[in-house]
Amino acid sequence: MSEIEETLKRIQSHKGVIGIIVVNAEGIPIRTTLDNSTTVQYAGLIHQLAAKARSTVRDIDPQNDLTFLRIRSKKHEIMVAPDKEYLLIVIQNPRE
Repeated sequence: MSEIEETLKRIQSHKGVIGIIVVNAEGIPIRTTLDNSTTVQYAGLIHQLAAKARSTVRDIDPQNDLTFLRIRSKKHEIMVAPDKEYLLIVIQNPRE
């Protein structure tokens, strides 16, 4: 468990990182550095978006899979690293 904590601390220490959320396969947040309402909102919406992106990639090529998703808006950059059982979401301020 300490390896996971170290990894999360390392990611959090990067310049501009606002928060980190780890979501299970059902879209339920299991680890976060953000407040509860923000976590629930991001977890639900990003889980749906990642599932749709994965489905789209597989529709184009059934042998392929989604490995990383990066979303950039005016205010934030959201990086999503999907795994079989978990989803790692990192929210960052790209201007910092």
